Amino acid sequence: MAERDRWLFAGAHRVLGSASWGPDVWVGSGECWNYPLEEMKDASELTGRLVVHFTRPGRNSYLNADKWADAITLVAVYARRLAIGDFPGYRAVALTFDELRLVASQGVASWREGLASVGGVYLISDTETGHLYVGSASGAGGLWQRWSDYAATGHGGNIELKAIVNGSGRDRARPFRFSILEIADVHTGEADVLAREAHWKRVLLSRS
Repeated sequence: MAERDRWLFAGAHRVLGSASWGPDVWVGSGECWNYPLEEMKDASELTGRLVVHFTRPGRNSYLNADKWADAITLVAVYARRLAIGDFPGYRAVALTFDELRLVASQGVASWREGLASVGGVYLISDTETGHLYVGSASGAGGLWQRWSDYAATGHGGNIELKAIVNGSGRDRARPFRFSILEIADVHTGEADVLAREAHWKRVLLSRS
């Protein structure tokens, strides 16, 4: 069973309205819409606990539940609700793209404090292709600011990733995994950080 076909139930919600909040950063055109939600308490006991298997039929952002309900099968019901844990330390960071988006959108304090206090060199692994992408962060905001850019766009402005994500749609970023290769003081000069980034690119053969 492919990991990307496993889905965690995030709750049943009632839409309270809608409002446009600017251009769609994923495709560079159109508008993004915000939908204020209210969780329906009748299903809240299963939120964060229910896991199902479902293979998406395409890249449509929204699917009609009535049409696809028969294609969803139960995988597990966990005893406890899953949640993003506290920041585990730099050597133990290994975030999926969905986890990164959750950490960034919720501004989880321990993660924000840990990542904003350092710069350094990081690795993005594309589990769909096996390709590796090495990047770096320096200056104010450190790794937190840089990774927040990835959480918002899927590509963080990286030319190669931008071509992949914008060409295939936002779900293409879901196989990405984020980890830290080495950290640096946020006051470390950009040239020094870039030199370490180049070192890791040579070591990991990410350019080839």
